[in-house]
Amino acid sequence: RRLACGDVEGRLEAIFGRVRAIQAKSGRFDMLLCVGNFFGSTCEAEWAEYRTGAKKAPIPTYVLGANNQDTLSYFPDVSGCELAENITYLGRRGVYSGCSGLQIAYLSGTEAQEQPAPAHSFGAKDVAELKASLLSTPNFRGVDILLTSPWPRDVGTFANSAGEIDTKKCGSKLVSDLAASLKPRYHFAALEKAYYERLPYRNHMVLQETPQHVTRFIALADVGNTGKKKYLYAFSIVPMSSMDPAELVKQPQDVTENPYRKLRKEAPKSKAPLCAEEEPACQFFFDLNKHQGKKRPSDGKERGDSQPKQAKKPPQPTGPCWFCLASPEVEKHLVVSIGTHCYLALAKGGLSPDHVLILPIGHYQSVVDLSSEVLEEVTKYKAALKEFFRSKGKRYVLFERNYRSQHLQLQVVPVPLDLCTSEDIKEAFIAQAQEQQIELLEIPEHSDIAQVAQPGTPYFYVELDTGEKLFHRIRGRFPLQFGRCV
Repeated sequence: RRLACGDVEGRLEAIFGRVRAIQAKSGRFDMLLCVGNFFGSTCEAEWAEYRTGAKKAPIPTYVLGANNQDTLSYFPDVSGCELAENITYLGRRGVYSGCSGLQIAYLSGTEAQEQPAPAHSFGAKDVAELKASLLSTPNFRGVDILLTSPWPRDVGTFANSAGEIDTKKCGSKLVSDLAASLKPRYHFAALEKAYYERLPYRNHMVLQETPQHVTRFIALADVGNTGKKKYLYAFSIVPMSSMDPAELVKQPQDVTENPYRKLRKEAPKSKAPLCAEEEPACQFFFDLNKHQGKKRPSDGKERGDSQPKQAKKPPQPTGPCWFCLASPEVEKHLVVSIGTHCYLALAKGGLSPDHVLILPIGHYQSVVDLSSEVLEEVTKYKAALKEFFRSKGKRYVLFERNYRSQHLQLQVVPVPLDLCTSEDIKEAFIAQAQEQQIELLEIPEHSDIAQVAQPGTPYFYVELDTGEKLFHRIRGRFPLQFGRCV
């Protein structure tokens, strides 16, 4: 049982008082790991009581080194040392191995902006040496915990919002590189005076590499902050070396793509730009016999997100999802192509041998929920399919039913060009709709479906490869197999 803490900034009584209270209520913890600024510029008097032994930390406490010139004097030995009873400075960089087998990698300071690097900073050489010391270990799979003071740059890519923190601008690229290589199960950082628990991300390329454990990045706020942001994080962890391999690599339902994918692609062995914006493999097809008419409840909780559409995090499935590429029920043999944000799969129970589905890798409910980058890739897949089917003397009909479904499925059904025109297809849909008292309206050719449907609105939508579109807003019951029947 471990505790991790953000910037203490010399507020020793505040943090240790909180630890005592937690231990009194929840039992003993094994250690406290502190990232960010442990010392402040005006903490001499408070620190003197611990340094002289008048007061003692209630739990073995491990801290990172200085992040600025003002606090350098508190760390007499760059290789690490005991600062006071129960308070240990880990050192400039290295690996701490506990008697339980737990491996904690650490890097002190902030990324150097000049050369030579100041004593409170690290450079590319520090990161390279730390990586080399671990990656040379036979059968290296990753570390249990990584401690850094700065956030890794771009950690928010493919993930939930970090609030006011712009993860594309803040943090260190060298820390991103370190995290991408060391594959920690937990990565703690601070310095931004904000709390951010990122969705777990995967450390392997889906369908190309053996599944590996996920990483959880947690940034912690400063101790005693007035905004009452979380600065102390309690967690239990079994050392990787003691875990059953199958248990270790289990993928949580909300796992996302690796935010440092570009760094991984540059590394040896990382080939294709693959993967799944957000998940490992799954059953993505709809089984008409088994699942017909069963409602998969949609999770609307996260839809009230007021962030810009591009940064929007897809809602998470409330239970097993047959279409998330991370779902364990995946039937890999039906996958045709995997892009960055979407994939293509043969339909199970297809209307023809080449009936395919365009599906987002992450958990999105409908086209109107898609972020701009996912939508862009859907458009590319549609263009590729149009070209392919036309080369085979066919045109496609695409339809989506956003009703009693949880994960977006764009059904793409090819029909021979000499069998019917696009006008015939439109008329067939409209005639069937009128028979069933369904109002199917034509959308202007260059308009977007998002202009006529809000996220969360149930609808049925048809698109021909000519760009013509038909739309029905579902207000009551709707025949689940309407598209297939037409």
